[in-house]
Amino acid sequence: MLKAARTILSAAPLIALPALAAEGDFQTGITGVGPAKFLFTLAAALLLTLIFRSTASHLARYVTAKIGQQRIRHALARISPDVLHDFILPGAYGGLAKLDHAVLTAGGILCIQTKHFSGVVFGGEDEAQWTNVDGVKRRRFLNPLIQNEGRTRALRKVVPDVPVANLVIFTGSVEFTSPLPNNVIHISQLESYVAKYIFGPSKIDDWHAVWLTVNAAAMTDIDTRKDFQAQLGFG
Repeated sequence: MLKAARTILSAAPLIALPALAAEGDFQTGITGVGPAKFLFTLAAALLLTLIFRSTASHLARYVTAKIGQQRIRHALARISPDVLHDFILPGAYGGLAKLDHAVLTAGGILCIQTKHFSGVVFGGEDEAQWTNVDGVKRRRFLNPLIQNEGRTRALRKVVPDVPVANLVIFTGSVEFTSPLPNNVIHISQLESYVAKYIFGPSKIDDWHAVWLTVNAAAMTDIDTRKDFQAQLGFG
């Protein structure tokens, strides 16, 4: 009898272990969480990181653009009281053309397109696209000189006897990898550019009448803007 009791007692731990294992896990670390749960957590963390980076990038571009818009408006106001911003004209070859800025100077009108970039910009005068590299971000954009030429021609059509020049202005902390064409400048160069720029010969006697004509042709109403957006969508 005593021998049988000892046999039962010695077997008791072996019987209890499966029961404990069935009641709960004693695993720790990654294996305690489980492979599927760990992978889900990792994927969620990566997704949140990508979303944060994308949001931060968009926010940075938005802030850069807003600051650039304020800088160009203040700079243009310093060189002339006659300035128009963000308006639409009939296109030189049909449709509509949206102009960033136009400013009346002593010898003619500057038709200005602005680019609010930071980082490095490179591209040739005759290249269809230029490139902006800002940190790890790289983007291609239309050659602003070519893009703005159509807008310049639209303005010339409104005042055909007035010299109108195509000018591209970059704002932001931007650097260029090669010498730029004469009509592509940084905003810090605007005043010196206007002071040195020489328009062709002009026979205009009444510049006030010229500017009234431009103002009369400029469209800023909501319906015209909707038509312009529809034109972009169609294109």
